[in-house]
Amino acid sequence: MFGTATGSSSAPQFTIAAAASAAAAAVPDRELIIQGERRTTYGEIADRSARLAAYLRSRGLGCHTERSELAGHEVGQDMIGVYAYNGPEYVEAILGALGARVAPFNVNYRYVRDELRYLLTDAGANALIYHATFAPAVAEILPELPGVRVLLQIADDSGNALLDGAVDYETAVAGSAPDPAAPEPSPDDLLVVYTGGTTGMPKGVLWRQHDLFLAACGGRDVISGEILVNSIDEIGARAAANPAMKIMVLPPLIHGAAQWATLTAITLGQTIVYSPVVEHFDAEAIVRTIERERVAVLTLVGDAMARPLLAAAESTGADISSLVVLSSGGAILSPQVKERWIAARPGLLVLDAVGSSETGVVLNHMSTEGAVSTGRFSAGATTRVVAEDFSAVLDPGAEDIGWLAQQRHTPLGYLGDAAKTARTFPVIDGVRYALPGDRARHLADGTVELLGRDAVTINSGGEKVFAEEVELALCSHPAVEDVLVVGRTSERWGQEVVAIVVPAGDAEPDAAALIEHAGRSIARYKLPKLVLFRAEIRRSAVGKADYRWARAEAEAASAES
Repeated sequence: MFGTATGSSSAPQFTIAAAASAAAAAVPDRELIIQGERRTTYGEIADRSARLAAYLRSRGLGCHTERSELAGHEVGQDMIGVYAYNGPEYVEAILGALGARVAPFNVNYRYVRDELRYLLTDAGANALIYHATFAPAVAEILPELPGVRVLLQIADDSGNALLDGAVDYETAVAGSAPDPAAPEPSPDDLLVVYTGGTTGMPKGVLWRQHDLFLAACGGRDVISGEILVNSIDEIGARAAANPAMKIMVLPPLIHGAAQWATLTAITLGQTIVYSPVVEHFDAEAIVRTIERERVAVLTLVGDAMARPLLAAAESTGADISSLVVLSSGGAILSPQVKERWIAARPGLLVLDAVGSSETGVVLNHMSTEGAVSTGRFSAGATTRVVAEDFSAVLDPGAEDIGWLAQQRHTPLGYLGDAAKTARTFPVIDGVRYALPGDRARHLADGTVELLGRDAVTINSGGEKVFAEEVELALCSHPAVEDVLVVGRTSERWGQEVVAIVVPAGDAEPDAAALIEHAGRSIARYKLPKLVLFRAEIRRSAVGKADYRWARAEAEAASAES
């Protein structure tokens, strides 16, 4: 068991570790994780996490400098990377690290040598938990990481031998006993989320456990702002009262939103289902799992996951009637795909969630039959739109385009980067905000029109073109399976719009016809000057587009339209 809530009775401070322990104490025999044939209870995960925490402490890992003595971009805890596929061990690694007052961070398992070395160096990693399949990649860079002194290798089917100096994960867990006298975790202790690096180098976002619990892990109602629990006892009671609803989390846990969905489900006492296939996205295995486990809630990332899943359900005849909610975030879920899902599963509620590693969830929209969202979202109680020059907060109804912002329960900053921290978390009229880089307009009715990420906005002839708006216009064409829009250098316009399109099935769409179709819903200056057809769009393991690849394709291409 890891800690209690601290602080005054009117404003308790929580740790995620204590919240998870409270849920486990309330429902120890309830299934927490289902993955293929593996079924693990709350009690088993709690025990194994506590054993892992004890092992990490026995290796000298923990907190060495308290938060009160540090700047927002600094860390006083040891850092442990989790370089693993989805599964019980990943959850144990997070909870065990938090219980040991060690800061866990995500490691993208698709990274190649230089990217992996950069991430672990930037994090100042002291320890690493990794699947054996990644042992060769770890061995290659380990000589360049002198700070890594603890290696825990999770056995798998790869056949890779234990690295020199590494300890078998199961051996470490089984050989350690929970220590009831261990120091309690602090609400100031960190969980670090590395950004995906799709538009720049990955950055480590430093979240206090208390802030993360309230912003993204079940402690607060995002829309009303209401604090949902006031004590650890209330968390346990809430978990016991909730039905064991099955929530299937599809994005890899290397994605912050997947971690938060998992941690939220834990603090609510729900059951998490992971795909039995972890090496790649297997749509058929997923829909068969939905059918077998009677999954109620499905979380995914945009059209890149939603389209193939729907196709798999249709081709296999899998029974997906148990689904009540489909929740998407991190990429566009187009209106056409929402409508197809609702038609396939009448009564389905489709939830669009907008957030980032720097904010948690800030906007959402619920789509039902006959009411499908098209880019306007309900704003949370602490969601704002900040003026372009950061001078003020824009009132609802202001015509200006500004920056989407979140106030209260925001991260401390970016690891090791004071300047970037100051830019992304500015103080305006005495209030600190998190600005993840999305452009938006606050409408008179209180909703927010989300325009897109500034980093992928195209400046063509002095006009700003939001890539997501063009993508939505193109993906509504029936011959388009997937689309990504980027800018490329133009002597005439500075930048020009380029669309990379994946045709649907056997379709052979014509570039001119696609541009004409898009022209029915967006202004002429926003239309692509070039359409490139590709067999697939390169995306990260979580379904997010690889913009560096796309820009390289656009710059290298000759006129193909």
